[in-house]
Amino acid sequence: MNERKHSFPPVVDPQVRLLVLGSLPGERSLAERRYYAHPQNQFWRLISPAAGVDLPSLPYDARLEALLAAHIGLWDVVASATRPGSTDAAMRDIEGHDIAALAATLPDLRAIAFNGGTALRHGLKQLGAAAVRYEIVALPSSSPLHTIGFHAKLPAWHALSAWLKADSGPFPHRPS
Repeated sequence: MNERKHSFPPVVDPQVRLLVLGSLPGERSLAERRYYAHPQNQFWRLISPAAGVDLPSLPYDARLEALLAAHIGLWDVVASATRPGSTDAAMRDIEGHDIAALAATLPDLRAIAFNGGTALRHGLKQLGAAAVRYEIVALPSSSPLHTIGFHAKLPAWHALSAWLKADSGPFPHRPS
């Protein structure tokens, strides 16, 4: 049976400069009520260099606090969907979040990064015309199902730090 699954509230404050959006939490995350709870998901390791903190070594609440201290917000593009298991491809009857409305409440927001292709596809549709206000960053998925390997994913995730610097404008020079 495909029960309806719901995402979590956003992790944001008014100082967020970078908003990282996933698709919809997987089974383990939903069960534990924590973003990226599956131990094989590489999110916390991948975002650590941009945050400047070893996030996997921290308790969950401290991880969220460290993200906000680094001006990084976290949310999902899918508010709810029916889905057996955890794969994005299995999502049906998708209801999206109003990403544009959330982004409009974040006065320092410079970039919106999408964790994987599903998040990017749905998120760009949801942002619509508001997307031009922000740098849009497509990230390789932190999911273990995206098998290119941690070290191949890391440069794109590390580059997120460009949008966190206090002196960078709304569209800093893109890292090469």
